[in-house]
Amino acid sequence: MAEETTQRTEDTVALLACVPERINDLVANMDDPRLDYRHAPAFPTLQEVVAHLCRAGAEVDGLLRRAYLDHQRELAVRASVDPTPESALATPLAEQLQRFARVRRRTVDLLRGLSESDWEQEVYDPQQGELTLLQVCNQVAQHELAHLSQLRNLIAVLPEP
Repeated sequence: MAEETTQRTEDTVALLACVPERINDLVANMDDPRLDYRHAPAFPTLQEVVAHLCRAGAEVDGLLRRAYLDHQRELAVRASVDPTPESALATPLAEQLQRFARVRRRTVDLLRGLSESDWEQEVYDPQQGELTLLQVCNQVAQHELAHLSQLRNLIAVLPEP
């Protein structure tokens, strides 16, 4: 059982570690018109999805630090994983990506140092109830992987330059 938990935690940490690089690979060479292209009214732009991921990354980093280092028990996990969108994207996208990568490296370093019992530490989310740190990280990974797929799909429908 301990080996299975260790493997799951290593897989989760590896997924979380690769997200900033994957985002950068997908959008780093795109110009502003492509980043701001909206396929239809209900679709976000590439820039909006990336900004959302960067904002959520910072929120999740803070949440995990409060849970593990400060031993806070009641935390808004769902609100951190999927924060409400900001109306203005004032910070340049490249800067947001750099900050997200820096924050995520710090988070991954923290997670790599957790013991098996640390991963089982529970937090309480008002929307979801009791969750272990592993469950929180799995939610984050699933959310981010879904947005990576969304980025790929939005790129696929971009008009030719």
